[in-house]
Amino acid sequence: MKTLTIFTPAYNRAHTIGRTYESLCRQTCKDFEWLIVDDGSSDNTRALVEGWIKENRIPIRYIYQQNQGMHGAHNTAYRNIETELNTCIDSDDYMPDDAVEKIITFWKRNGSNRYAGLIGLDRTEDGKIIGTKFPEDMNSTTLYGFYARGGKGDKKLVYRTEVIRQYPEYPLFDGERYVSLGYKYQLIDQDYELLTMNESLVVVEYQADGSSRNMYKQYWNNPKGFAFIRKADMKLMPGWIRKFRACIHYVSSSLRAKNKYFISESPLPLATLLAIIPGFILYKYTEYKVKSDKKFKLKHE
Repeated sequence: MKTLTIFTPAYNRAHTIGRTYESLCRQTCKDFEWLIVDDGSSDNTRALVEGWIKENRIPIRYIYQQNQGMHGAHNTAYRNIETELNTCIDSDDYMPDDAVEKIITFWKRNGSNRYAGLIGLDRTEDGKIIGTKFPEDMNSTTLYGFYARGGKGDKKLVYRTEVIRQYPEYPLFDGERYVSLGYKYQLIDQDYELLTMNESLVVVEYQADGSSRNMYKQYWNNPKGFAFIRKADMKLMPGWIRKFRACIHYVSSSLRAKNKYFISESPLPLATLLAIIPGFILYKYTEYKVKSDKKFKLKHE
């Protein structure tokens, strides 16, 4: 059995996923398999993947499902992964030629059941590291501990499959397609640290229609999902400032979702009550940002 599963959620990315495929074919270490979760694509993603499977250059598994959003694709991937380690490479990103070799070598040298896995760096195509590297004295960290110490930027997470399956799946809400992937990472942070690896493991390119560039649209269209993650933040985030910030966002999302029971459902009802005015302001600001975006048509109930 292979050591690593690289899984890729794909939704109408036939125009970019070929670059992902070619980068995996170039890997200097072949101790991996590629799992593609097609989240309801209507383009020719399936035909592309079926062609690659016939080429037999790397081991590929393909799963098609009705559109559930990125988090739903992650749920499906985690249910189907059989290897010791796993990592997600988005369908518009690709891996440096030696990335798998670096992951496997580093883990075999340093990994153990004490750790949830390892965390490496993202970079752009011109070689620039996204955000900051890990401090030299930081051999291991929780994900949120890294950011609490002033760390910045997206990072590449490689988890032990045994660990990631210990925690609940991402919830699915009718009519919504987004729940923050950070929910599961927060839960893991309570029990495990990640080994740090100051090596770039993925080359990222943020698409104009990707979730990273459309957060106001995500807020507006997925209020139940955002309210869910804000309730988790209230429980798990360290410090009252962060908890109160979560309350403000929770109020905003709850207003958008028309949930009149949001105070009684809050883990911090008093703080949520105090957050109503700033939460209302955030709700109106989000509405303004969405309406002012000519590329986005406001949904009316």
